[in-house]
Amino acid sequence: LLYLFAYCFIVIGLANPQVGAKLEKVKRQGIDVMIAIDVSNSMLAEDIQPNRLERAKQLVSRIIDNMKDDRIGLIVFAGNAYLQMPLSSDYAAAKLFLKTINPDIVPTQGTAIAAAIELAQTAFSDESKTHNALVIISDGENHEADAVEAAQKAAAEGMVIYTLGIGSPEGARVPVVANGRNADYKRDNSGNYVISKLN
Repeated sequence: LLYLFAYCFIVIGLANPQVGAKLEKVKRQGIDVMIAIDVSNSMLAEDIQPNRLERAKQLVSRIIDNMKDDRIGLIVFAGNAYLQMPLSSDYAAAKLFLKTINPDIVPTQGTAIAAAIELAQTAFSDESKTHNALVIISDGENHEADAVEAAQKAAAEGMVIYTLGIGSPEGARVPVVANGRNADYKRDNSGNYVISKLN
């Protein structure tokens, strides 16, 4: 019995069990990525299945799945831009925020791409100016004229901007959603259906 106990203690000793936590400083190697998603009503068009916005959310989810040491933040924009989630390495939280994105979370409609770029500039920290990337996901129907100027200014300050167009050149009608269902399609002042096209 003593030999058996001695043998067990030797095995446990060789296994070197440890209890407690240890803090270790590591240098982060990743980049800061801000993703700006267009949530205007035109993103509900169904020329891309299931619709443009849902496809954009699926793409962002895949981007998050491929991240390792990077930080991610989310911006939603329509008539104005809003910070949905500040930069973080919490990918599970990013996916939770992503699920809540829909056109109802913004008070004004439109497509203010310049506002999204300017908001991204303020959301990035000053010490990481050379490791910043902005991904803009939109159908490109910009209702403001200063998007190109805002992009050039941001690029001059070190931000890398990627654009991802969602939609088809042929376009599709824009659904009018009521009580969670498509009640009709958006019409212009003449009563004709509004067709939203990828720009």
